[in-house]
Amino acid sequence: MKRVVFIFLTLLSLSFAKEIPFTLEDRERLIRLEEGQKALVQRLDETNKKMEELKADLQRQIESLYTLMLWGFGILFGGMGILIGFVLWDRRTALEPAVKKARDLEEREERLERVLKKLARKNPDIAEALKEEGLL
Repeated sequence: MKRVVFIFLTLLSLSFAKEIPFTLEDRERLIRLEEGQKALVQRLDETNKKMEELKADLQRQIESLYTLMLWGFGILFGGMGILIGFVLWDRRTALEPAVKKARDLEEREERLERVLKKLARKNPDIAEALKEEGLL
């Protein structure tokens, strides 16, 4: 019974079903849609290419900026090294005359002490003066 009712309803629905014809207008719409999709895909491809070009250009700019920074820091630190070297050289050359004069004065002082000690052996007044100053 269920089968009969099912078959009857199926036949009834088929008799009322209309076949919708595929018209020329529908065909043209599909063609336009396909063309629109192709155009959209082409625009997406062009946009992707432009984005890749922009990305490559940005990468080149970043690399050139990086190179510029390396050169800048290299020149800066090189100049600082040269400046420190110059300061050390200048200090050494500026102090050299003072060190030489101090060395000469020390030698002269030692010679004067020797002479005074020799004289102190012969002259008791000089010996007494040297003892008072703590040189003998």
